[in-house]
Amino acid sequence: MLFTEPTFLFLFLPIVLALYFAPLSRVHGRYGNWLLLLASLAFYAKGGGSFTWLMLASIAFNYWIAIAIAGLKPSATTVGKAATATRESQAEGSSVAQPFRAARKARWLLAFAVGANLLVLGVFKYSNFAADNLNSLLVTLQVNPVVIPRVLLPIGISFFTFHAISYVVDVYRGDAVAQKSPVHAALYMLLFPQLIAGPIIRYRNIADQLAARQVSLDDFAYGVRRFVIGLAKKVLIANVVAGPADQIFGLARGSMTPSAAWLGIICYTLQIYFDFSGYSDMALGLGRMFGFRFPENFRWPYVAETVQDFWRRWHISLSAWFRDYLYVPLGGNRTSAARTYCNLVIVFFLCGLWHGASWNFVVWGLFHGSFLVLERLGLAEAIEHLWKPIRHAYLLVVVMIGWIFFRAESLPAAVEFLRALAGRGAVTPTPYALQWYLTPELWLALVAGAIGSMPVVPALAKWRDGWSVLDAGRDFAPRLSAIGATALVLLLVASIMQIAARSYNPFIYFRF
Repeated sequence: MLFTEPTFLFLFLPIVLALYFAPLSRVHGRYGNWLLLLASLAFYAKGGGSFTWLMLASIAFNYWIAIAIAGLKPSATTVGKAATATRESQAEGSSVAQPFRAARKARWLLAFAVGANLLVLGVFKYSNFAADNLNSLLVTLQVNPVVIPRVLLPIGISFFTFHAISYVVDVYRGDAVAQKSPVHAALYMLLFPQLIAGPIIRYRNIADQLAARQVSLDDFAYGVRRFVIGLAKKVLIANVVAGPADQIFGLARGSMTPSAAWLGIICYTLQIYFDFSGYSDMALGLGRMFGFRFPENFRWPYVAETVQDFWRRWHISLSAWFRDYLYVPLGGNRTSAARTYCNLVIVFFLCGLWHGASWNFVVWGLFHGSFLVLERLGLAEAIEHLWKPIRHAYLLVVVMIGWIFFRAESLPAAVEFLRALAGRGAVTPTPYALQWYLTPELWLALVAGAIGSMPVVPALAKWRDGWSVLDAGRDFAPRLSAIGATALVLLLVASIMQIAARSYNPFIYFRF
């Protein structure tokens, strides 16, 4: 069930909100958790079907593993005392070695849990990819291909797998307390606002909110405002630019002009940002309506001037996950320069593979990892001395070239698109002139997308707050608030009209 579906907007969400606030209390705990758990199960089951049982099995497995690890993992004080006692006593088989044996068993349990989660992800997400590549090799060697049944991809498996791994690892590290309540543990994994597309939330950041939370009128109003803005970003911008992007990327080989190629990648660059950031805004808004505070997932990534800064702003929760659970354990910045660069490449190789079982995603990840290495080798310092618009242009060109590999159906298709960008693509006449794509609706979406990619709205909000302070009894501030509320209502109405008028409603990250 997508947040932009009428079923969600006009049936599921109103019913859940009505039941959630039925007790007429601002404090929510046991009742609200049970309600949200059942609603989240229904939300996932509508699209996930029988894979709901896989989700429940994953929750049960990680719930019990975390409790087992917590029971075995000794505290630092216990380990210190045991070490001292061991030095004082050389008697073999002494009981003071027990904490060390428990710690070793906890490490094995952690390795088993992480391995099991990754195995499930690998089977469902990468089996087809591995089989296709194996068969390609066998055909090259003139060997009969292996017939393997196609494996369906469960919705949101990448996100709930990463939630599960971060939970058990944090419990092992002592950064989180193992949750004894199965309802709280299940709700952490299943909570429908962040279930299928993130953001990836750390259990330790939400544990207290699962126990009890308050929803003030201001919180609820903020949640509604954030949801409506995210809905508008998705429906009024992302969906509009998605049509030309799909059409241009789907052109036959040799029929793409340079102007069409540039329009296609500009449209896709806006589509993927407003598609995913819009969905993240809706998730944050929904969470706030129910009393949860989720971390920000985007911070104006297209205003960055280096690839390093881009990844501090784009899909922040995923970047932080790879940093804390892969890059740092590999050694991070604490090793030699060569090892650090190798760690970066490994992380972004796996980041690309996380996004999809395709060589295109691998190339996309390695492409970004290579630029991160180059910037550490001195490119970032050289860029810093350039004129600001040139620095910004550098980042946009790098990111847009990367998006070509992210969007193209295959590596040859990506190379062909790059050739078209360079003016070497069109060899046959195309019936589609550039004006055919540039409708008034697309022009409006492109302009809105360009403005929305920059922190214009926060600047206006800061300016409004400044006027509120200087208002001194005049009614200018209330008028600004009224204008803002009216704009929000207009965005909601326009979004609903667009949903009703258009049947094309893609969601890029839904398949990850």
